[in-house]
Amino acid sequence: MASIRNALVIGGGIAGMSATLVLSRLGIAVDVIDRDPAWRVYGAGISITGPTMRVFQHLGILEDFRRVGYCASSTRLFTPTGHLIGDVTSPPVAPGLPADGGIMRPVLHEILASRTRTAAANVRLGVMVDAIQQDAEGVNVTFSDGSQGRYDLLIGADGIYSRTRALLFPDAPKPRFTGQACWRVTTARPDSVTGVEMYLGAPIKAGVNPCSPDQMYLFALETIAPTTRHAEADLPGLLRQRLEGFAGSVGIVRDAITDQSVVNFRPLEALLLPGPWHTGRAILIGDAAHATTPHLASGAGMAMEDAVVLGDELAKNDSLGAAFAAFMARRSDRAALVVNNSVRLGEIEQAGIHSDEHPRLMSSTMAALAQPL
Repeated sequence: MASIRNALVIGGGIAGMSATLVLSRLGIAVDVIDRDPAWRVYGAGISITGPTMRVFQHLGILEDFRRVGYCASSTRLFTPTGHLIGDVTSPPVAPGLPADGGIMRPVLHEILASRTRTAAANVRLGVMVDAIQQDAEGVNVTFSDGSQGRYDLLIGADGIYSRTRALLFPDAPKPRFTGQACWRVTTARPDSVTGVEMYLGAPIKAGVNPCSPDQMYLFALETIAPTTRHAEADLPGLLRQRLEGFAGSVGIVRDAITDQSVVNFRPLEALLLPGPWHTGRAILIGDAAHATTPHLASGAGMAMEDAVVLGDELAKNDSLGAAFAAFMARRSDRAALVVNNSVRLGEIEQAGIHSDEHPRLMSSTMAALAQPL
């Protein structure tokens, strides 16, 4: 194993907490920082694919997910008017795993946060990194509160707008707008909704996904202009307008949206950092290196996979450089597959092209992701 006594993880989100759990198992002392003093997480539910179930198992949180999330095995396809087109069954990627499902993002955050505390990581909130200096033996860090630290390993896991990326790679590309926005709202799950439902064929693609025994979330993808922004108070009414004409579960959710409903609206951006994602003793993982859109429901899973693979390579290799190189060999093509194909799926939807490219691309990508890490 590479000689690492301590590590700094920048970012207390899904990627950062997953990395913390992996490093702690290796006996590495971990400091975790997050810029939010309250360690909050925003968003509604997220879809969980079979490959992400596998990484839940690696991290030891699969049973937590089974308890508070929702396990499913099929996706039902409808026309916007509610006519059933087909029912697609998803096989599990390994015996004993759920095929797919969903969970509330704040609930997943709390599962990981609880495990992070149990791992005895030193969590510091309301803190950022202002400067990073490296030498052959370590990384010197200056924090926003004026304190300093020295580490054998630094992991930047601070998301699509990563401050760490800007410090390590000042010429790195910026996130780019993909032409779409995603609407989300959480609501009660009726007994009739037992898995993902997608309503296809309209200018807006919409659907629902269960994310707990009694909750589900509605998602809708819309083509927008780059400058489109909405006042938060207007979001419920605007979403109701967008969903006019939909029947089935989408219509039921639309009619239940009130002016007090919490609606999330997010323009979609993507980023793929050219390799390598490391320099010296520092490395980027998750959205800091490869931020994607929700079309393949793989953003959180890819971030967690990064953590698992990095820990695996740190354990197998005698030097940090060799571990980083092996990590990149296993992760760069897989990340590019998800980012590029997700963006392409969005382009097809925006063009309104009704061909077999969309389902074929989804199917082939998910088959590739089901392969061993």
